[in-house]
Amino acid sequence: MKAIVAVDKNWAIGYQGRLLVSIRADQQNFKNLTMGKTIVYGRKTLETFPRKAVLPGRNNIILSTKEDYEVKDAVVAHNKEELYELIKDIPSDDIFIIGGTSVYNEFIDECDTAIVTFIDKEYQADSFFPNLDENPDWELVDESEEQVYFDITYTYRTYKKK
Repeated sequence: MKAIVAVDKNWAIGYQGRLLVSIRADQQNFKNLTMGKTIVYGRKTLETFPRKAVLPGRNNIILSTKEDYEVKDAVVAHNKEELYELIKDIPSDDIFIIGGTSVYNEFIDECDTAIVTFIDKEYQADSFFPNLDENPDWELVDESEEQVYFDITYTYRTYKKK
């Protein structure tokens, strides 16, 4: 299982239910990496998407504790056990955890890879991803050349669990 996320210098991922910034090339990278794969994310994350619609071309699994919660073109899992039953026959490398904070926190220990867009800027934020640079169980194994989008400098990083 992999986590995929965009973070700022403080490992922040959002503010008031929105992403900190939208970088077109990063959105395309996310799409390229997850297309045709299984993505797992929370109800609150889904509700931030345009028209609250699932991402096309992917197997969408939404996590929600609401028993009657239903989503068009997606499967809802109400707990870890239900999720594991849904993904038991899917290769681990084809499963991406895409947010938000509570879902990342719940599943980061289940992931063996984290694909991080690291934005060299600080934003006002109220939601965060675990800081993998400070976690001795993770190591940075790859980092791209610096990319620039207007006044934003960022890199793509790959972390692996030791």
